[in-house]
Amino acid sequence: MIGDPGVSQRGSRVHGIRLRRLRLHAEGRTYDVDFRGRDDSPRPLSVIAGAFSTGKTTILEFVDYCLGASDHPRHPEIMPKVRAATLEVELSGSPYLIERTVGEPSTFAYVRAGRLDEPGAAPAQRRPVRPAGQAGSLSSLLLSHCKLEGVRLRDTLAHDQADSDPLSFRDLMWLCFLPNERLDDKNLLFENVPMKHLKLRQVVDVVFDVHDDRSVELGRRIRAVETEFTGERHAYQVAEQVVDEQQLGTREELEAAHRNAKSELAECAMAVAALDAAARAETTFAVQLRERHHAAATEARHAAGLLRDRETQAQRMTALRSTYAEDVSKLTMLAEADRLFEPLRPGLCPSCLTPLAGTERRCGACHSDLDSPSTEPGATGALDVGAELRSARARLKELTEHLAELEREIPRLRVAVERAQDAEARAAAEVDAATAHAITPYLAQRDTLARRREEAAAALQRAVDGLRLTHSLDRRAAEIKRQRALLASLREELTDADGQPRADRSAVIRQISGRYRQMLQEWHYPKIADAYVAEDLTPYMRGKPYAAGSSGGRTLIALAWQLATFEIAWETRSSHPGFLMLDSPQKNLGNSGESSAESADGATIERFYRHLDAWLAGKGTGAQIVVADNAPPPAAASAVIVRFSRRPDQPPYGLIDDETT
Repeated sequence: MIGDPGVSQRGSRVHGIRLRRLRLHAEGRTYDVDFRGRDDSPRPLSVIAGAFSTGKTTILEFVDYCLGASDHPRHPEIMPKVRAATLEVELSGSPYLIERTVGEPSTFAYVRAGRLDEPGAAPAQRRPVRPAGQAGSLSSLLLSHCKLEGVRLRDTLAHDQADSDPLSFRDLMWLCFLPNERLDDKNLLFENVPMKHLKLRQVVDVVFDVHDDRSVELGRRIRAVETEFTGERHAYQVAEQVVDEQQLGTREELEAAHRNAKSELAECAMAVAALDAAARAETTFAVQLRERHHAAATEARHAAGLLRDRETQAQRMTALRSTYAEDVSKLTMLAEADRLFEPLRPGLCPSCLTPLAGTERRCGACHSDLDSPSTEPGATGALDVGAELRSARARLKELTEHLAELEREIPRLRVAVERAQDAEARAAAEVDAATAHAITPYLAQRDTLARRREEAAAALQRAVDGLRLTHSLDRRAAEIKRQRALLASLREELTDADGQPRADRSAVIRQISGRYRQMLQEWHYPKIADAYVAEDLTPYMRGKPYAAGSSGGRTLIALAWQLATFEIAWETRSSHPGFLMLDSPQKNLGNSGESSAESADGATIERFYRHLDAWLAGKGTGAQIVVADNAPPPAAASAVIVRFSRRPDQPPYGLIDDETT
């Protein structure tokens, strides 16, 4: 069974890096990928399965980003949601968290000891991502756990005195991550970029400890570690002095104070709850008085509301009465206008235009009635305002009577409000007088509990601050211990290097070449002949460089080359980090995964997984391999840690599982 998560397969070696969990942080939620088995240790084999465009490669790229890559995936479902990425790893067997922000690629990583979701984690260290050779950088931390801190790579292989650059963990990742684009192209060894091609050869030599100037390199690394060791020791002494000046006490005393303070807070909370319950029980005799007070308060509120209503009506009615009084005055003046002023008479008959005498009421020519209202435009007649005037006077009278009634009622309501408020005050005083003797002792006890709670909270904060400082001091002490052990190991290596012949690079290449050929034979590579790895690390097949093969053939050759280098590095206890990520091992093999056992390509990929299973259970015990594959064969089913469906009705849809459109 491939990668049985229930069986711990960790070896005795504790140096290197292992992947435990990846977490992407979004607003209000997280997206997690777990590389652990049931025993909480990293799985030997983790397979990320699922349809294309669901986030399999994104997982590997975010792992790479947390380990110092310059950029992160920028897919449409990633950018609006994800704000940070955290990788939980084991560095030389101890858990650490590496966090980087998402958006604009961050130039710093925040590293702290501990696990995800672990309370009371140590404070984070801010480590620059670039330049990689800077002391305190993320690269230097990761390289130190691979026994490669301080290594430098020459700009040319021509002579030993050439200019050199510090080894970066990014260079080492070429042996830890085989991305999709390197599987089938003709640039597996970065032949198109001469400087990277040169660096890759040196990285392999350094990992296998077969570089030419090993003694010089060991001396340089010893000096670099000694400088960092001196700085760390000085920083530890300063921190220790600060902690001593604070007089915080020992770790055991701080932990005891922390427990006692939390226990005291819990006891105070329980005592306050019990005190409240007792107070309520002691004052049950005043139930009738409380009911009487409640009724009085209700009556007072009702009386006050009624008074406000009547006063509001009086204000509005006064304004309305003034308006009607003004209307009555206007209508009265209009009605009396005909009696005060002589009405105008026409000089011509409006019908036949015959001249008229001033007193005539009928035209002598056409006999038209001159007193009747004219229907011609602009004509005027007598105006009757009597009806409007009578209606306005009636409304004015009604308003006056209603206002007078309100003015008579308001004083009585004011008296009623005052009486109701007095009654409420008396009822409240009766309740206070009846319960004062029972409540007063509880108030004193509550004040005492409040003081105890404040003191316990202050003690808890002091203990937390002290433990944080103590954790920081312990972390510095552990780092000093690690560097002291590294110095001893490097000095021992230097002694061995001076007293023993240098390791044979050609022998290492022969081992890699033999494993490379063995894998291709095991996978039934067709027409295999003259398969080997040359001194410059170029893989050959049928006597020709790998670039001459087909796209599917180049995929298998790349997998065999990467795995052979990884396996031999692990078996020879080299300085390899100890983990390997492979993306899309079925690329160009023409297998859909639905009937893998029935096709040649399907059988090949099944043999590939069986090889991983056998090696990880044998010589590869303790190593870690992570594979992203669209459709792994049934032989790899037990190693699948997540399977993305790309179907909304079959969760998880993808890495960002709430983006299903």
